Amino acid sequence: MRISEVMTRDVQTVTPEQTAREAASFMLSADAGSIPVTEGERLIGMITDRDIAVRGVAQGHGPDTPVRDLMSSGVVSARIDDDVEDVAARMSEAQVRRLPVIDESEKLVGIVSLGDLSRETDDQTAEQVLENVSAPGGQHQQ
Repeated sequence: MRISEVMTRDVQTVTPEQTAREAASFMLSADAGSIPVTEGERLIGMITDRDIAVRGVAQGHGPDTPVRDLMSSGVVSARIDDDVEDVAARMSEAQVRRLPVIDESEKLVGIVSLGDLSRETDDQTAEQVLENVSAPGGQHQQ
């Protein structure tokens, strides 16, 4: 099964110029801990609630700090034609609950979450990802 069959296509994004407050507001309304950062349609990073709290608040940045100053770059992502099992392994290894999906020109075309995997794959795949995502350690960057 391809990731394009299980991913969510309607993805909320922020730009690097938007503020941490706006990113946090989008996360709150979407009940998500991360949101992709795009320039045009091209994925350039992710910002997480942890980025806002740790890179932002803990280092004295206010709510009007641009997303660019807090986001994680070097994003782990999936390609639209990747196999679901491969993407699940990538999520598990990177210890992330959501992974952006891009096309061949790095245009953001969707996002896949642990919830998507649990609904659309066998229980063992989602269980393995959850177990590794929840394990202590790792980078937890997105």
